[in-house]
Formats: sequence, C-alpha cells, structure tokens
Amino acid sequence: MSKPYVRPDLQQFLDLLATFDAPKMSDVGPVAAREMMRQMGQFNVPVGEIAVMRDCDMTGPDGQVIPLRLYDCKAERGPSPALVFLHGGGFVIGDRDCYDSLCVRFSHEFDMPVVSVEYRLAPEHPWPACPDDCEAAARWVAQSPAELGRTVTGMIVAGDSAGGALAAVTAMALRDKPAAVPLLAQWLLYPVTDTSTVYGSYKSFKEGYMLEMDAMKWFIDLYAGDASNWRCSPIKGETAGLAPAVVHTCSLDPLRDEGRAFAAKLVQAGVPTIYLEAEGMVHGFTNFGVAIPSSLDDLAASIAAMKMLLAAKLGG
Repeated sequence: MSKPYVRPDLQQFLDLLATFDAPKMSDVGPVAAREMMRQMGQFNVPVGEIAVMRDCDMTGPDGQVIPLRLYDCKAERGPSPALVFLHGGGFVIGDRDCYDSLCVRFSHEFDMPVVSVEYRLAPEHPWPACPDDCEAAARWVAQSPAELGRTVTGMIVAGDSAGGALAAVTAMALRDKPAAVPLLAQWLLYPVTDTSTVYGSYKSFKEGYMLEMDAMKWFIDLYAGDASNWRCSPIKGETAGLAPAVVHTCSLDPLRDEGRAFAAKLVQAGVPTIYLEAEGMVHGFTNFGVAIPSSLDDLAASIAAMKMLLAAKLGG
C-alpha cells in the first residue's frame, strides 16, 4: 500500500515534532494537556491588529458564567451579522486565547464582529455541558445584548474539530427553535461528527499525523456523551432544513471520513453545501500557519468558500 501524499512543509514539521520527547496528553491529564495546547500557539501566526478585542461574560444555562471574547475590526459599526466561534480541543482542552489569531482574521475578512465562546470542558463538565453552553451563547449573541455593543442581524456559527461538532449541533438546535435572528450559515472545519463509529481514516492515520486515534478515544471517553444522540454525534441528527454549510476536511486526518459523511448527508438533505478537503494536510491546520505555511492557503480557501456561501444567501 502506497503512502499518502504529505506536503513538504508539513513533513518538515512532522519530522521536527518527532524529535521532541513530549508526553501524550492522555498521560499527563486534562489540566496539563490544556497547557500543552497553549504552548502550541507558538506555531500559529501572530495576532493581528484589531480595533476591538475585549472579554465579556454571559450567564449560562446552569447559572454559571460563560466567558466570551468580542473581536471587531471596527471600533463602531451599524447593524450587521456576527460570527460565533466555537474552539476545538476534543471537548477537553482549548480556550479563547488559542484562537485569537484566527478570530481576528475572521473579523477582518468578513467585516463583522466575532464572538468566541469559552464553553465548559470535560471531564469536569461532561456532555451535554458543551453543547448547552454553545447554544446558549448563540442565542445570547442573537439578542444583541448591551454587553456586546453591537446590533446583530444574523449569525454564522463556526468551529474547528470539537468546535465543528458544536457548531453543527448549535445549527440543528437553532433550526428547531430559531434564535432572535436567522442563522445564515454553519462553518465546520475538520469536524467531529460521529463519536459512535471508527471510520477507515481512523485506522489509516491512527498515529504520526498530529491528531492520533488514541488521543481521540481519550477525548471522547472524557466527554462521556451519548454517542447515539445528535447532540453528541451530529451525524445522527436530521439535516433537512439546516443552514447552508461549508465543511472542510483534511486528507491526513482521522476525522476525515466522518466529515465527508456529514457533508454528504447535508447534500442529500438538500442543504446548500460547499465541501473542501485539504490534500496532504493534517487536522488542526488553522493553528499552524507559521509551522506549515501552506496551511494558510487552505484557510484562505475556506474563507473564500464561506464568502461565496454568504453572497448567495444575502444576495451580495
């Protein structure tokens, strides 16, 4: 069996990582693993200039505080759509800080405010805390609360990896019970869509390609979700009537096949869908712009796809 195509700059990065004597996240536990993810920020592009970047809080569904971060390329703006971003990290790691660079870019690219959600993490807060928080945050943004200082006319819900799953679940929830403003689109970057099935790509890329099969098992076990429930595995849910979608997978990702399957289910249900696959690329490419320069082209392609989708939706 021939080896899969790996881009030269990615191979250099994988070779570099192989020289590190770093423990696996599953060996050090969730708290240390979260710090490991923060340290990986050195491989991302620096955070760009932004007119507004400030933290605000909302009250969550269980009365807890959900920290949010607002990014806006304009200090003041009139009514506009907003992008709600849900970070990745296997439902166990990740936070707002890890995605500052990406959210700043999104605000500039789409000329709209971006709200990043720091939802509760497992295992301290197992499923369904994550989807509960993300749905609540989207509904809060849709209400144009005074804390944002923005009048929101519509929303995009976006996320990568676990955040992609949460974006899909949030889109389903907002279809079934609409928020105060319409959901314009969902943007799923190498998403988790099915925690119940071991797809072929899990076996093909179980180790050596950034995200490994054992790590995903660890994340899913800690998440402790009901894999048959659409709020844990969105592929189990009804896709008809969902907001238009961009689904972007990676050819060297254990999650590739479930992302493909979810995109196919969207198309079969008649949901306007743009599907992209980053050839020769690994899971997590949005956070490796310095280490893997070609990943910036993949991010640009994904942004262009979402702009195309929005233009079709908004007629401009």
